[in-house]
Amino acid sequence: MTTAALADVSDDVPATGSDATQSPPWWHPENTVAKVTGAARGIERRLARQPLARLSLAAPRTARYVIGEMFGEDVPGVPPARLTPALVGQVLMDESIMAVAVGPNRFPRRDDYVRVGGELTEAHALFEKRGWLEDPASYHRTPPPLDEPAVTRGWALGHSYERIWWPSAYSPHEGVPGSQRWLSIEPNRTASAWLLRHRDHSRPWVVCVHGLGTGSVFMDLFSFRAAYLHEELGLNVAAIVLPAHGARRRTRFSGEEFLGFDLMNSVHGLTQAVWDVRRLVGWVRRQDPAGVGLFGVSLGGLVAGLVAAFEPDLDMVLAGIPIVDFPDLIEHHAPRHLLMRSIEHNILNGTAQEVHRVVSPLALPVVAPPESLAVFAGLGDRLATTEPARRLAEHWGSPEACWYPGNHVGYLWSGAVWQFVTAVLERRGLTA
Repeated sequence: MTTAALADVSDDVPATGSDATQSPPWWHPENTVAKVTGAARGIERRLARQPLARLSLAAPRTARYVIGEMFGEDVPGVPPARLTPALVGQVLMDESIMAVAVGPNRFPRRDDYVRVGGELTEAHALFEKRGWLEDPASYHRTPPPLDEPAVTRGWALGHSYERIWWPSAYSPHEGVPGSQRWLSIEPNRTASAWLLRHRDHSRPWVVCVHGLGTGSVFMDLFSFRAAYLHEELGLNVAAIVLPAHGARRRTRFSGEEFLGFDLMNSVHGLTQAVWDVRRLVGWVRRQDPAGVGLFGVSLGGLVAGLVAAFEPDLDMVLAGIPIVDFPDLIEHHAPRHLLMRSIEHNILNGTAQEVHRVVSPLALPVVAPPESLAVFAGLGDRLATTEPARRLAEHWGSPEACWYPGNHVGYLWSGAVWQFVTAVLERRGLTA
């Protein structure tokens, strides 16, 4: 009998047989342990509600990374990290971000587990019945051409840019759970991209696909060093805004409805992202390009990996700090109680992973040329980690790769990464 059960029995009820129901006295060790444990859990819950208090978790997690790099086994395909103060500092930055971001205010409620588990179970049965689990590529439909988008102009970070807008025209397959919720995001029905282009003669184009939480011109000019690509390398740049991001979002935070506990949202979001990017790539091909490349980072790296399974004529597919599997990402970062409850409700027990096969680049054969593929990732990345990049590189047949000594966003200031990006573009004839 548990301590909780014992506490419900009055002291004046006599014991009968071997199954005594009498509560132990207040001084009994069982009561003492229960009280101490309860008090500790209460303190832990109160601390977890304070973002600054959660920062205290960053240091031990960073220490665990350092110990793992010093004494852990080497991972095939990933070079060992050289533990410099700069790298450890960047690891601490990532761990601090995760400590603050993963708090009780973002945890699902009890009803959410039932609803999400039900949607995924229903989706799994439907996907299996229609053959989409066996052939994930068949889940995706070929989008119509993007013919005449609306054009506006803007100014950011000292650069004039064009912006094109068009109706996304994406709709989920009939009967897929979560479809109405996804379609109810009204701003998401209009797709857009911003452009930096030369008007003198035919130039190579690079289509940029941003990461989770970005999607504004201001941030993505910086994220892709777009001015460098445009002015120094002579490229035309087309940067898409992913579903539920930037001007397409409904909530305060860009991408909030894309990656969350409503896991069918990520299925719809990634399917629509592939649809929208393919339409933009088709439009770029009608602009008389000297070549077309695709450059995605983080979430955009996942999207680039998916598009590589449908577009055979790309001159470059570069996936930077990619993620490849949303359920695995949640499983990696979620606290233990969330994982256990998700398993109990048929969510992270393999159901979500199976359903997400239709939006996993690891489950789709690549049709882009092998020589077009390239990957870069950070050895100190604690947000996406190095594992997704390693798995993607393995699936792609060990393409060109750059493993830089930095965290998830460390590519922004890594000289090694931008030398690699430049070399990849040059070797594929995508510089003017």
